[in-house]
Amino acid sequence: MQRRTGSVTALNVKQRPILLAGAGKREVRSQFGAIPWRFKDGKVEILVVTSRGTGRWILPKGWPMHKATPAEAAATEAWEEAGVTGTPSQISAGFYSYTKDIDGDNLPIVVAMFPLRVKKVHKDWPEKGQRKRRWVSRKRAAALLSEPELRQIIKHFDPRAYQG
Repeated sequence: MQRRTGSVTALNVKQRPILLAGAGKREVRSQFGAIPWRFKDGKVEILVVTSRGTGRWILPKGWPMHKATPAEAAATEAWEEAGVTGTPSQISAGFYSYTKDIDGDNLPIVVAMFPLRVKKVHKDWPEKGQRKRRWVSRKRAAALLSEPELRQIIKHFDPRAYQG
């Protein structure tokens, strides 16, 4: 179960402290997520996917990966969960936190989100049978997502800030 526990750091968004829900600093876990995006008819679209458990709309995210940068790990999650590949930004678009039940403990998770400019949408991908995907506007993506801090990251997302 996920619930709001913290705050966000994003462009044009005032940062508030990330709450650790009573956990010590060593008990906080980190994840890396992708913001898969593209331009269509001159407008930014975000690719959202359903979660495996509840079917709610989310952005791809997962645990750190051995010998992968955070942005590379986020790109791998986008491939596995959403079936897209592209160029990830090495600069985070922001952070949000939530709690996750891990072995009976509700532990705080801090997620760093990395923009991923989608170059290819694949017909087949590892979790195709477990998830749905949908391209939507930034405004619609923000409305579909559950985490308030992630909504703010998407609402203020401007891909021009992450292009070289």
